[in-house]
Amino acid sequence: MKPANPHILTINGGSSSIKFAVFEAAGSLNRILGGSIDQIGLPNTTLRVKGLSKADNFSRPVEAQNHTFAVATLMDWIKERCGKDGLSAVGHRVVQGGPKYSKPQRITEEMVEELRQLSPFDPEHLPEEILLTEAFHRRFPDLPQVACFDTAFHHDLSCVARLLPIPRRYEAQGVRRYGFHGLSYEFLMGELARLAGSEAAQGRVVLAHLGNGASLAAVRYGKSVDTSMSFTPTAGIPMGTRSGDLDPGLVWYLSRTDGIDAKQFNEMVNFKSGLLGISETSSDMRELLDRETQDVRAAEAVALFCYQVKKWIGAFAAALGGIDTLIFAGGIGENAPIVRARICEGLGFLGIELEEKQNATNEGLISTNASRVSVRVIHTDEEWMIAHTVCGVLGFRIENKKDV
Repeated sequence: MKPANPHILTINGGSSSIKFAVFEAAGSLNRILGGSIDQIGLPNTTLRVKGLSKADNFSRPVEAQNHTFAVATLMDWIKERCGKDGLSAVGHRVVQGGPKYSKPQRITEEMVEELRQLSPFDPEHLPEEILLTEAFHRRFPDLPQVACFDTAFHHDLSCVARLLPIPRRYEAQGVRRYGFHGLSYEFLMGELARLAGSEAAQGRVVLAHLGNGASLAAVRYGKSVDTSMSFTPTAGIPMGTRSGDLDPGLVWYLSRTDGIDAKQFNEMVNFKSGLLGISETSSDMRELLDRETQDVRAAEAVALFCYQVKKWIGAFAAALGGIDTLIFAGGIGENAPIVRARICEGLGFLGIELEEKQNATNEGLISTNASRVSVRVIHTDEEWMIAHTVCGVLGFRIENKKDV
């Protein structure tokens, strides 16, 4: 029997954090609370919760040497807060679904084993995500769990968009362009349809999810045509600490000149590059913008980021045959007007014109009335998308729109 008002826990496990939220599916999806366990493995690990009641707004230190301890702490608190029968399902963001998983599915032992085989595709995320699903199963064996794959939105890329120009035998091993941020992109497309109508959502759309992790996607008829991230989330534009696209010859060059091996190279391009690598001070766009007039390295990091995003917008305009809508999302995309302005500067030939005052105040629509391209700022909500997906998989009836 399906519960009258299901309560869905969403889990988004990162390399050093676990983000979570609880939604009530009562006609529409309502977020009851959300939070995170941050700095896992460090002395200052913290559980942060924000909810509707005063009791659900707190921050406290916790002991969490690793994800196993962190998820145990979270499950203890969830059981205390929601009660034994308070949860109806858990939805997990699973970064990599490989060539097989193109749709969300209930998590089974067979799926877990297949995901374990995929771990070399994403050793930074998949092992921890598997650990989280197993921990919940041990603690709540009868609680349904659903995997929501971040690669699913891009699963049906055309052959020419997904192929990597390396020996063909690697394609048989699953080496291809997968793309990521799919849950965010799916949410943004739903919001575009709600805000601007189905015709806009069927048009030529460029989505720019710009945060500490950042990517762009080209969408036509609601389907992904191309995306900047590739086999791993390291590819594409420069990010907080990720390099984005690089000359592959650097691997051989740095191995000869600096003695860097494959593990060290991976560490460098994922955790020491991007905005942090160029500025040598910070991966945070806010800090770099504050310092750019005094620190040329900060200014160059910001300039490189904006330039590369601009290039990808131009490339996707070519892939789509033009642009009808450009959407900015993510921490930078939603909150940095100066970055949006610099990205769009010089794109008038594509029909992109920003309205300065609306952009400065982060309005939902920031293009001028004369702009041929509708430029929007939309707050993305991956947690809501996970909860909505869980409802679809498990047959919980809700309205097919975001509560506003």
